Amino acid sequence: MRLFNKVNKEVLKEQIDNDDRKRITLSFYQYANIRNVALFRDHLFILLDQVEVLGRIYVSTEGINAQVSVLESEWKDFKSALDSIDFLKNIRLNIAIEDNGKSFYKLKVKIRPKIVADGLDDNTFDVTNKGIHLNAEAFNKLTDQEGTVLIDMRNHYESEVGHFKGAIIPDVETFRESLPIVTDFLNDKKDKNIVMYCTGGIRCEKASAYFKHKGFDNVYQLEGGIIEYARQANEQNLDNKFIGKNFVFDDRLGEKISSDVIAQCHQCGDACDNHTNCANDACHILFIQCDNCKNTYEGSCSAKCQEFNKLPEQERMERKGSTSFNGTKFGKGRYKAHKKDESLEL
Repeated sequence: MRLFNKVNKEVLKEQIDNDDRKRITLSFYQYANIRNVALFRDHLFILLDQVEVLGRIYVSTEGINAQVSVLESEWKDFKSALDSIDFLKNIRLNIAIEDNGKSFYKLKVKIRPKIVADGLDDNTFDVTNKGIHLNAEAFNKLTDQEGTVLIDMRNHYESEVGHFKGAIIPDVETFRESLPIVTDFLNDKKDKNIVMYCTGGIRCEKASAYFKHKGFDNVYQLEGGIIEYARQANEQNLDNKFIGKNFVFDDRLGEKISSDVIAQCHQCGDACDNHTNCANDACHILFIQCDNCKNTYEGSCSAKCQEFNKLPEQERMERKGSTSFNGTKFGKGRYKAHKKDESLEL
């Protein structure tokens, strides 16, 4: 049995786009001690492939981090497949808020050194000594208290399109980069209540243990992240403190949590929160682009990339390695100044 997918992505995309069966997009993670990662990876691929799960899953000796799309008709069998693995039995599944089922086009299960790149030496602190989990109601109450410090543990291109009101927003591109910056910022606030949040909760699991190791006693984290918060706030008719869009790491690139648009098109400056990757594959930079600019630049981040895309394929291949684009020079979303708002920035 083949344990990976060799079919061209464009073919797979067309197949899914033409498939009328309803799919559910979700994410889940679990820290666990996996001794034989290669064996676990193959076993997991077989289980999920049998029920036509699509998505991207990372496994390592420390656990699993998954973003997947599941057929509604196969939901029970999918749950049974997860429950057959001891440390995944009855695991919390963060179901997408906005979802058309077209989030993934193939199944990828990859072995990684860590399920989230954090740059930490886990042997130097107790990764199980985590912060206190907060549901949506408890999160609202605690963040309403004077003196509570709310930290966004995501990257700048995520928080640019949406974040919690009054959150501290580190100007970083990676989770690894954020940890020392946030630690320095909180150094004189060890007596405060520290509340952290991220997309689905996985980054906060490690970050909360790290900050407790650094001497912070009152550490809390939003259970299930923004995805679970939005679901609970909606079901329980709670005050939704999240403004804008939640960035997600699949082909959707975002889901609306509130009607607010807090970001700007990186090309014209108009209000917009739609992320896209430059249509020029030699650039492929992640940026925000409004519909007008998308039409004007044909999905490219610049006139240079637009013109490059019009060259014959052979010429593009010849010039690809010697031509500099925004994606060559800048990190994700870095080539244009960001809109400032009422949140604090580091």
